Amino acid sequence: MVQLSEHFLKGRRLETLVENQTSYFMNNAAMHVFETHEQAKSVLLKFEQPVLASMIQGKKIMHLRDYESFDFLPGESLVLPANESMCIDFPEAMAKNPTRCLAMAISEDKIDKVLQFMNENMPKDSREDWGIMDYNFHFVNDRGIFQIIQRLLFLFTENHPSKDFFVDNMLRELIIRVLQTNERKIYSNATLSIKSESRLTEVIRYIRNNVHKSLQVEQLSKIACMSVSNFYRTFKSELGISPVEFINNERIKLAVGLLQDPKRSIKDVYLDCGFESRSYFNRVFKTRQNLAPGEYQSKIKKSRL
Repeated sequence: MVQLSEHFLKGRRLETLVENQTSYFMNNAAMHVFETHEQAKSVLLKFEQPVLASMIQGKKIMHLRDYESFDFLPGESLVLPANESMCIDFPEAMAKNPTRCLAMAISEDKIDKVLQFMNENMPKDSREDWGIMDYNFHFVNDRGIFQIIQRLLFLFTENHPSKDFFVDNMLRELIIRVLQTNERKIYSNATLSIKSESRLTEVIRYIRNNVHKSLQVEQLSKIACMSVSNFYRTFKSELGISPVEFINNERIKLAVGLLQDPKRSIKDVYLDCGFESRSYFNRVFKTRQNLAPGEYQSKIKKSRL
């Protein structure tokens, strides 16, 4: 989970309880940290440049044009085009448990230069050119993206004469990694662009409604009216990840929300998320959140003190 430094928390000014904004500006990007300390609905937000939003703490419900509403949780990021309107609900925000989100607005000129660099030095196997990423792209941060976001938080707030240079290099790596992640299509709620008539639509709905239960590929293939091998191949082709990876992504998203409650035991959480063993739950959670479940819950507790 991305962490805000004590230096940042002591230095910023709280001027409003809903989407209080602390901003830092560099040559090719601006970093905004938004904090909300009370429940709110239908808060509108828009940026003039493409933006990478990454949840730090709490929960938002995002309403974007042409997409179903979805939960935005810590450990997830969202890529939005310039001038895209967002409508946001804060169902759980409170003074002792504020919602915090980072938004990195990146100049289109910087993105174009990175695309040119990638096409000259990192051509795709398909021989297609690298192009602008899918909007709106909602994904779970991998370890590399998590570490870059954490580093950028430090760099933007550091008082160093060369920080423009440092930030510029980190931005290039961030854009490359996000584009590569987008190419792999690690789908979350907002990126399921499969056609409504696809037989996978019902499978996705079934997984989300029954994520707390035992789910088997054989069972899901029957819902799709496919053989197991054809179902597996079709699922990975349309969504970019295997059925098991998709199920685990959904379970970890649920676990992140449940771990916000300090009274819940780790055992209760992993059972409520459909995991059958704590060791497997720990391994999957740490891979996606960069912390063990117990460490994650401890950090949540400390942030509310």
